[in-house]
Amino acid sequence: MVTVIDPWSGDLPESYDKLVKDFGLELYKNQFPDENRLMRRGVVFAGRDLKVIAKCIEEKKPYYVLSGIMPTSDKIHFGTKMVIENIKYFQDHGAAETYVLVADLEAASTRGVTIEEAQDRALKFHIPAYIALGLDPKKTTFYFQSQNIKVTQLAYEFAKKITLNEFKAIYGSADPGRIMAAVAQAGDMLFPQLKKAMPGIIPVGPDQDPHLRLARDIAKRFKSKYNFAPLASIYHKFTPSLDGSLKMSKSNPESVIEIPEDLDSLAKKIKRAKSGGRETVEIHRKKGGVPEEDVSFELLKQHLIEDDNELRKIYDKYKSGEMLSSELKNLTIEKMNRFMIDFEKKLKKAQKDVENINFLKF
Repeated sequence: MVTVIDPWSGDLPESYDKLVKDFGLELYKNQFPDENRLMRRGVVFAGRDLKVIAKCIEEKKPYYVLSGIMPTSDKIHFGTKMVIENIKYFQDHGAAETYVLVADLEAASTRGVTIEEAQDRALKFHIPAYIALGLDPKKTTFYFQSQNIKVTQLAYEFAKKITLNEFKAIYGSADPGRIMAAVAQAGDMLFPQLKKAMPGIIPVGPDQDPHLRLARDIAKRFKSKYNFAPLASIYHKFTPSLDGSLKMSKSNPESVIEIPEDLDSLAKKIKRAKSGGRETVEIHRKKGGVPEEDVSFELLKQHLIEDDNELRKIYDKYKSGEMLSSELKNLTIEKMNRFMIDFEKKLKKAQKDVENINFLKF
């Protein structure tokens, strides 16, 4: 059976191995120097053409990293945090040119948000939030999708080379709004190469791989005209739903921790989250916990503990039964509270400075 991913709904097979096999991804195997936390711990698990980007870093050749903002909510998810951390890595290694676009056109065509609402929300929250989470605004060029006429022109040009059957094979369906959003995304991903052909890398969750496959195919078809360099991608695993399933569900607020999150709500959610603890304290002390199945441990691993030795000690204590599930949850709540308080502080500062960021003029 052919696996199809719908990047708008986020439905996925319950296996990263299946994703790698079905879509021909290359496993991430420590290709980059001085890895960040996500790379070191296997949260970054796959990609495409990663050797091309590794060579750019090693040989100090020009390349770019690009991501987009979907401004449809006043909060963001931890998957976005991982994207930003990977962008930050490339900003600091080989000094990649960095582009962040506000997908106001896609928000209008697929989510029913007006362009004006999308832009206002991006300026008031999303762009400052990206900066609060580590994006370096001095190294980043921003633009609104609706104002970038070159992206629009590319999208219309690309649309002439895509068949309806091809689109259905990649996305599973083909309504007009999504077709326009997809070709616009391809335009965004390849736009930096209009001034100079150079490799680019797109950090995303694997649910966005259809957009990468379409853009990579388009780049090959237009190589004779634009001489597009390889478009690489790097994929991180999802922060799991609080019930332990593969991905936090945006449609179920109780299954997801958002950024920002009220501290009382945060504590209640983590206390209800799936644990790797045993049925009783006595059994837990004897057999030990299962950190691989514990959502709290995964939050610590992916987001809240930078020091590998500290994380290993927690893992060993929980695995041996020395640390109880309740103690692990309380530790996670404490560290998550610190993260949220720090985020709010940095967000307020970034909101004051948003007028000074570098927006492309068209």
